[in-house]
Amino acid sequence: MRRSRLRRSALATGVALTVAAAVFAPAAQAVRPAAPAAPAAAPSAALAAPDIPVANVKAHLAQLQSIATANGGNRAHGKAGYKASIDYVKGKLDAAGFTTALQSYTYSGATSWNLIADWPGGDASHVVMVGAHLDSVTAGPGINDDGSGSAGILEAALAVSRAALQPAKHLRFGWWGTEEAGMVGSKNYVNSLAGADRSKIEAYLNFDMIGSPNPGYFVYDDAAALDQLFQTYFSGLGVATEPETEGDGRSDHSPFKNAGIPVGGLFSGADYIKTSAQAAKWGGTSGQAFDRCYHQSCDTSANINDVALDRMSDAIAYALWTLGTGTTTPPTGTVFENTADVAVPDNGAAVTSSVTVTGRTGNAPAALAVGVDVKHTYRGDLVIDLVAPDGSAYRLKNSSSSDSADNVITTYTVNASSEVANGTWKLKVQDVAAQDTGYVDSWKLTF
Repeated sequence: MRRSRLRRSALATGVALTVAAAVFAPAAQAVRPAAPAAPAAAPSAALAAPDIPVANVKAHLAQLQSIATANGGNRAHGKAGYKASIDYVKGKLDAAGFTTALQSYTYSGATSWNLIADWPGGDASHVVMVGAHLDSVTAGPGINDDGSGSAGILEAALAVSRAALQPAKHLRFGWWGTEEAGMVGSKNYVNSLAGADRSKIEAYLNFDMIGSPNPGYFVYDDAAALDQLFQTYFSGLGVATEPETEGDGRSDHSPFKNAGIPVGGLFSGADYIKTSAQAAKWGGTSGQAFDRCYHQSCDTSANINDVALDRMSDAIAYALWTLGTGTTTPPTGTVFENTADVAVPDNGAAVTSSVTVTGRTGNAPAALAVGVDVKHTYRGDLVIDLVAPDGSAYRLKNSSSSDSADNVITTYTVNASSEVANGTWKLKVQDVAAQDTGYVDSWKLTF
């Protein structure tokens, strides 16, 4: 993952952002329980995804480590270690029956390559694509960043071959060059696609750092359906997740997102510091970076957490099998929604929006879906909590100085099984820094 260039959206352009006061005038509260969704026509069931042996993923990492060791200690753009890495991955895929292609380009006077691998079959007008960057920084071998993602998607691809999978949709894999210089390889690929070919890619899933030694479990929240896909998977493991904000705009999903392609993915953390709340939730050490060897020479094969690598590699397969072989539908249930606008004061006190839940029996579910739509000019300023009827607060989003996108439009999953379902629930939103404005557009609970 490349280093962040922090910006504030209101200041980067030098344009003062204003919002008419009328927009923020609170409307009459519009709280309503919606009827359960009508049953859809039964889709073809997705095939069960296989377990991805973590030993196989680590064997690929050992090969990437050996390649770096034999080539000056890194696998960076313009270096022999990168070319050897791409040759290794291509050889594995060719032997497994993939159709592979090297896409060459030049950057800073050196030639580099993307590797694209297509699994034969599936509807080519409906493409599911996964990717990871294969280059390291010059300082080290880049085994977590991003040998881990590269090895994870490679082993998932080989699992497709072992299963002789016949997906309904076309499966494509990409290994990107020169990510560390600004997503050069993935930008080159996306820009090379004709408009019609871009529109065929229904989802691009990115995996940049999935084995951090002090790991977190972060899910990209750019596309709600893909976000929910991974949240569902980890909920089944009993593993809590958080929205991924550290890598916004810093990895290879960005060119796809900018081209209008739905993106998702997983991330286990880089040089941000794990909080005490995160350590309580995930284990590991609070007050320490998720990856203390990020962009350093110590990012070796010893710099990997096997449990995180195993879980996230299995999640890659889950996504491929689910998206590629079946049709996913949103969960049905009773929806309680508030559509009244609530102004969020700039660098001010927290505000709340309420929904009253009635007619439920017992406690709330272990996977309570909290749909949030907050319009804001700099989402990094926002702290968002779900407050249960008894006053218990569940943190949905922390503020982050590098989260420089606009708006928070996503669905969070909360384990609210200890809470009585009926009662008044609140969405609490606070803007903790100056110069940006916004409002709660709507939010909902799905039981």
